Amino acid sequence: MSYMYILICADGSYYTGSTKYLEKRLKQHQSGKGANFTKKRLPVKLLYYEEYKRIDHAFYREKQIQGWSRKKKEALMRQDFDGLKILDKKKSTI
Repeated sequence: MSYMYILICADGSYYTGSTKYLEKRLKQHQSGKGANFTKKRLPVKLLYYEEYKRIDHAFYREKQIQGWSRKKKEALMRQDFDGLKILDKKKSTI
């Protein structure tokens, strides 16, 4: 399995990533060896993840979500699919 995941950092920011080994990657983030972004914002906490059969699919999803607004990420984590649709429409009318 592969994973796309969203962390919340100590400063309240979100970090979106992808990996084949979720538990190992989370330990790397917590120890400051995960990514420069999270290293400066410890501790981090896993808020959300999705499973994929292939790492390239998880990576594609990571890149998609990285371009989203904070509100849209929060709607996804709440599984508020109606809210996601509304936020999509708002973006397309801007």
